Amino acid sequence: MATRRSYGTGALFERTDSAGRATWYGKWRHNGVQVKRKIGPKRDDGSRDGLTRRAAEAELRRLIAEVKPVVPASEALTVAEVGGRYLTHLERMGRKLSTRTAVRSALRVHLEPYFAEKSIGSITYEDVVDLLTTLEGKGIGPKSIRNYIGTLSALFNFARHPRRRWATHNPCDGLELPAVPQHEGFRYLGLDQVDALVEAARPGPYETLDCALYRTAAMTGLRLGELIALRWRDVDWSASCVRVRSNYVLGEFGTPKSKRSSRSVPMADEVGGELERFYKASGEPADDMLVFADPARAGETDPVLDKAGVLRRMRKALKVAKLDESHRFHDLRHTFGTAMAAAGVPMRTLQEWMGHRDIETTQRYADYAPRARDAELVAAAFQRSASEVAPAVA
Repeated sequence: MATRRSYGTGALFERTDSAGRATWYGKWRHNGVQVKRKIGPKRDDGSRDGLTRRAAEAELRRLIAEVKPVVPASEALTVAEVGGRYLTHLERMGRKLSTRTAVRSALRVHLEPYFAEKSIGSITYEDVVDLLTTLEGKGIGPKSIRNYIGTLSALFNFARHPRRRWATHNPCDGLELPAVPQHEGFRYLGLDQVDALVEAARPGPYETLDCALYRTAAMTGLRLGELIALRWRDVDWSASCVRVRSNYVLGEFGTPKSKRSSRSVPMADEVGGELERFYKASGEPADDMLVFADPARAGETDPVLDKAGVLRRMRKALKVAKLDESHRFHDLRHTFGTAMAAAGVPMRTLQEWMGHRDIETTQRYADYAPRARDAELVAAAFQRSASEVAPAVA
């Protein structure tokens, strides 16, 4: 049975064979590698042969000081080296560019500098706790910390796979991560404000495009990347819907953000009319052409709209419309969500329309924008009949 000792001093235990002979054994860790050694036979009571517990303890301390096990080459890999192989693995598995970019950033900015040349097999739970403390000391938010530790944990799970065995354990297991504060709300525009924004679209080659872009974003809830990747074949006037099949992120076309993000969104008549006018003004382009093609890149196969330009023009339009210039383009998506929740659209339906992976994300809109008649319904529920009204005290 193992004797409990202070951390880092190893453990002494005994084993008894089939003949009843007891032997002392010791085990300890060296640079993350567990070492086990036979100490010697245990001395029986009344005998002079074998080792007493004290003698076995002394031999264990000698072995811990002298025995330096050879670390397998695989366990000598650094975080940077395993990280490079992990990124190759993610690409081979078809993970999104945005995912690979986030992993690469976490490795380059935080994980590789912190662990430096330390082998991945020697990183301990205490090392990860120290990393977490360091990140908190830099003022990094809880959500980002959870992402960075999550990346490190995924790295270890990759490294300790049976086909690789570059690590024997995951030191992130059991780590208590900082809690993420509850969502503090979001901003959106009212219908009159959307109208004002559309009317304030900056004159010039982008004016008709921006008018259609703002209206479509506010009344379909599509993300900016989804709008940029939208093609005319995705606009179904006969079925009154817009089909989301692609996304444009980090300079590449790809699948939408999540599996639920591939979806069909109802198209209000106002949006359909706006898009039809824009379609005719654009010269009735082919079905496979981008809806919001950048006029400055006409002639290219895929004249992708510049996101930075969209945001610059929107800020100017907000100023002209005398609206808060700090509004983000994503607030137009929130406009759709709050308007639909206020109209009483079921949350599961709204989740499908907005392409949220989790219903909790959609539920925010119901909490943030109660329906206009909710107060009337509550008042009606508590309304008293004439017979229930107490007579006035004389």
